Amino acid sequence: MKLLVILLLFHTTFLMINGQISSITNTHHETYIVHVQKPKNVKSLRSTDLLSWYMSFLPTKTLASGEARIVYAYQTAITGFAARLTSAEVKAMETKEGFIHATKDRMLYLHTTHINDFLGLNQGTCLQKDTNLGKGLIIGMLDTGVLPNHPSFKDSGLPHPPTKWKGHCDFKPTTCNNKLIGARSFQSGNKDLPYDPIGHGTHTASIAAGGFVKDAQVLGNAKGIASGVAPNCHLAIYKVCHSSVCGSSDVLAGLDQAMADGVDVISLSFGGGAVPFYNDAVAIGALAAVEKGIIVTSSAGNSGPAKGTIENDSPWLITVGASTMDRMIRARVKLGNGEELLGESAYHPSGFTSGFLPIVYPGRHGGSRAKACSDGSLSRINVKGVIVLCHNYGENNTVEKGIVVQRAGGVAMILINEEDQDMTTRAAAHVLPAAHVSYSDGRRILAYALLKTNPTATIIFDGTLYGIPPAPSVASFSSRGPSSVNEGVLKPDIIAPGVNILAAWPSPVGPLLLESPVNSTLTSMAFNIVSGTSLSSPVIAGVATLLKIAHPDWSPAAIKSAIMTTADTLDSDGLPISDLYSMGAGHINPTKANDPGLVYDIVRDDYIAYLCGLGYTDKQVSAVARRVIECASIDPINAEELNYPSVSVALGSKAEKTITRSVTNVGESESLYSMQIKRPEGVEVSVYPEKLSFSEMNQTLTFSLYFSSGDVGAMRGGVSEGYLRWVSNKHIVRSPILVTFT
Repeated sequence: MKLLVILLLFHTTFLMINGQISSITNTHHETYIVHVQKPKNVKSLRSTDLLSWYMSFLPTKTLASGEARIVYAYQTAITGFAARLTSAEVKAMETKEGFIHATKDRMLYLHTTHINDFLGLNQGTCLQKDTNLGKGLIIGMLDTGVLPNHPSFKDSGLPHPPTKWKGHCDFKPTTCNNKLIGARSFQSGNKDLPYDPIGHGTHTASIAAGGFVKDAQVLGNAKGIASGVAPNCHLAIYKVCHSSVCGSSDVLAGLDQAMADGVDVISLSFGGGAVPFYNDAVAIGALAAVEKGIIVTSSAGNSGPAKGTIENDSPWLITVGASTMDRMIRARVKLGNGEELLGESAYHPSGFTSGFLPIVYPGRHGGSRAKACSDGSLSRINVKGVIVLCHNYGENNTVEKGIVVQRAGGVAMILINEEDQDMTTRAAAHVLPAAHVSYSDGRRILAYALLKTNPTATIIFDGTLYGIPPAPSVASFSSRGPSSVNEGVLKPDIIAPGVNILAAWPSPVGPLLLESPVNSTLTSMAFNIVSGTSLSSPVIAGVATLLKIAHPDWSPAAIKSAIMTTADTLDSDGLPISDLYSMGAGHINPTKANDPGLVYDIVRDDYIAYLCGLGYTDKQVSAVARRVIECASIDPINAEELNYPSVSVALGSKAEKTITRSVTNVGESESLYSMQIKRPEGVEVSVYPEKLSFSEMNQTLTFSLYFSSGDVGAMRGGVSEGYLRWVSNKHIVRSPILVTFT
C-alpha cells in the first residue's frame, strides 16, 4: 500500500492527511470515528508508528476517487482516527486485534453590555480584582470561527501567552495577538481559514473573554461598555462548525488540538440528540479534557420547554441552560381600541409614524406558512402599507420574517409567540419596525384583529429599560431534563444569561443587513443581540476561568460544585425561578461561587465506575475511557451514587434507599456545618450525621441520605423536589433533591 503523505503542521496533535477529502464520490463510504487500543510498541504519541498502527486497521483497497481514507488521526482526545469506510469495512475491522469501537460521524447543530452588571461582576468586585479579570489563562472556543479584527479582540495591556501555549494561528501572523492567540479550522480534514461568516463564534468568544469596548450598542439600544466575563483572558479559536452544522469528527479534532495546545477552559455551544456516551464524540473528548484538568462547559440545547430535551448531558460536562436578565428593549403595541401590550425589538426607528395603521393577519386565509410569514408566503396577500401579524415558528428566524414582510410591502410587524414559547420575547435587530410579544398578549392582539372590523395598531418604542422584574427566569427555549441516557444525573447543572445578549458580530444588522447581507461584508465594529443557550455556555466558561485563577488547585468537578451549590434559586420578586428540570441547581452567582465553603469532588475512577454502572460493555466503556477497561474488576456505581452536587433518586412504593456523598472543606480550616433539609413531598428523608465538623482545610467528610416512600399511588411517574443545605456561620452549601416515583 502506498504510504500517504502526512501534514504535521506546527504543534498539531492530530495528523491531517494530504489531499482534498471533503467530497465523497462513492456514496457507500461514510466517515466513521474509530477507537482502538494504544499500540504496545509506540514510544511517543507523535511517532509515525502511531499512524502506521491506525493504517493497519484500514482496507488495502484505495477509494475510486483517489481520496485519502483517513480524515483525522487523533492523539490527545482519543486513541483512534476518523476515516472513510463502508459498513462492511467497519464490520471486518471489528475482528482485528486492538479494535474497540466505531461510530458514524454525526452532525451536531449550533444551539454583552449588561451580563456582568446583572451577575454582580465588574472591575470593582473582589472576584474580578483577585483574578485580574482572567489574565494568564486560555479559553478555547469551539464554534464557527471568529472575526479577528473586531475591537473585542484587541490586546491592549495583555501579556504574551503563557509558556505552556503550543498553539498556532492560521490567520496572517500579524492578525492574531495577545488576546486572540490561536485560530484553527477543521472541516473533514481540509484546510480553511477560521473566519466567522455567520456570527455565532464571534458572539460566543466575546461573551467569554471579549475585551472592553466603549460605546457598544445595537441600533442605538443597550448602550454601554461591552466586555466578556473574563476580559483579560487569552482566546484560542477552533472552527469546527460550518454554517449551522458541526461534524462530530471535526469537533473531536478541535478538542484534540485544544488539549495539546494548552487551553484551560473549553466552551461548546452546539449539540445533537442524546445518544449513548460511547457514540458521543463530545462526551468522549470532554472526558479526556476533564481528566487533564480542563473545564468544559456546554449549552443545554434550544428544544425547550418540553421535558427530556436536554443535550450534552454527561456528568463531567457543565451543562448550561439559558435565563433572562432584567433588561428590556421595549416596543409597545397600541391597538385601535386603546389597549397596550408590551413587546421587544432592538430596532427603534425615530421616524416611525405615531398614527395607527391597518393590521393584516396572513393566517386568516393563507395557511400555516403565511401564518409564520415564511419566505414567499405573502406573495398573494395584500400587505402593502400595513402592520403584519406573524407567528414565531417555521423555517425562518424572526429577522428573516421581517424581511419577508418588508419585501411584500408591509411597513411593520408584530411577532406573536406560540403557547410553548410563553413569555420569552427577543429584542432582535429587525429590518423594519417590529414588536415581539408573549403568547398571552399575542392572543389578545389576534382576538382584536379577527373580531374587529378594520383593526388598527401602532408601535411605540420606549428604548432600553433596566430593573424589569421578575428576573431571572428560564428561557422557554432552554432544553429541559431529564436525560434519556445518563440514568438519573440531574441536568442542566446551572442556568446563566442567554436571552437578548449583546456581543460582537462580524456583519451589519438591522436595516443595514439588506444593504450588506450577512456573508458579504465583514465589519470590525458591529454588535448584535442574540438569544440561545449557546450564549449561556461562554458565560459559565468565563466564570470558571476566574474561579480557576482564584483556586488553581481545584479540579473541574470542584469548580462545577462551587458553581452549583452557591446558585440563586429565587428571582427578583423572591419567588422560585423554576423547577429543577429547567434550572438545575439554579442561576449562576459568581461571587458566591468563589467562596462555596464545601465542594463535592469527583475523580476519574468515579466516572469509569459510573460508566460500568450504565450497563455498557467493556468495549463501550473502553471507548469512552480511551483505555482498556474490564468492568468485572471494578465496583460499578449508578448515577445516584456518583458524588454529584445535586441528588436524584428513583423510588417505588414503600421503598427505601441510602446514598452517600462526600464534601471537601475549602472554607475555614475549623468549621462546623449543620444540616437543613426540605423534604420532597411523599418522601421521608434523613441525613446522618446531622453535623459535619472540619478541623483543617481540604479535609473530606462523608454523610448518608436515607430515603423512604409510602404508597406512591397517583404520584407514580411524577417527581417531587426538595433540597439539602449544609449551613455554617458563613456558608450555605445547597444541593437540590429530585425524587422520581417509579
